[in-house]
Amino acid sequence: MEIGERDPVTGQVTTGHEWNGIKELYTPVPRIVFFFLATTILFAVCYWVLMPAWPLGKTYTKGLLGIDQKTSVDRLVKDATLERSAWTQKIDQMDFAAIQADPSMMKIVEETGHTLFGDNCAACHGTKATGGPGFPNLTAGIRLWGGDPKTILETLRVGINSTHPDTRTSQMLAFGRDGVIDSKQLADVVAYVRSLGGTTDGLDADPQSIAAGQDVFKQNCIACHGDDAKGKRDVGAPDLTDNNWIYGGDLQSVTTTVYGGRQGYMPHWEQRLSATQRKILALYVLSLRKVPQ
Repeated sequence: MEIGERDPVTGQVTTGHEWNGIKELYTPVPRIVFFFLATTILFAVCYWVLMPAWPLGKTYTKGLLGIDQKTSVDRLVKDATLERSAWTQKIDQMDFAAIQADPSMMKIVEETGHTLFGDNCAACHGTKATGGPGFPNLTAGIRLWGGDPKTILETLRVGINSTHPDTRTSQMLAFGRDGVIDSKQLADVVAYVRSLGGTTDGLDADPQSIAAGQDVFKQNCIACHGDDAKGKRDVGAPDLTDNNWIYGGDLQSVTTTVYGGRQGYMPHWEQRLSATQRKILALYVLSLRKVPQ
């Protein structure tokens, strides 16, 4: 087959090559391919010159523009810090009442506080702050140590039964396990305590047992829970007359509490969170339920 012969089927010129009767057509690479190839090479060369590109042992080529991801991130962090400083300074300077009365500031508190709560508090109190066995429901408006902003802020700072030197300390004695009361007194005081909040599980406790349990309560429990059983905030003792239970209000849970005692735990956040972050969290916790504290 001769070079330049035209194929009768396609009309294209052949290269002169033939294999087993198959003739090779002359089909050059389209010019557009060379264009994009040249453009790609040019772009790569320009990028290598302008941007960080090649490793050189312990360093790398910096590029004429001197731009890299670290520089970009540093700039974004700096911009974010400047943006945040405008409202964080306001939070630091304003008192709690002023912040709560300012809708724009409370919007920032709720958005930032939600993130802080999710990162630090949700593991125990739940993502919706409704708590669980051993962890208070923060949406119920019940505060063991007090519900004013400064008290909540202090609780966040020092924790409860934590390793902080100024930690709040609270513990319920194991009245049954330590032999402070016998089994009958245990059953009676449990019946009495459950009757205070109207918890009966559909079964009315024996009135005589409740009356006897009241005497046991007066002898052993009023030091922390008070004569009216409404608790004492200076020792973190809960109100037993409402229907909010940290460890459960069913018969078994209350019996276990009185028999074996309880000692809750909350870590202190003074080292992990800044003063501003703790203030935001305190305000956020207060905003979870709009009721008088």
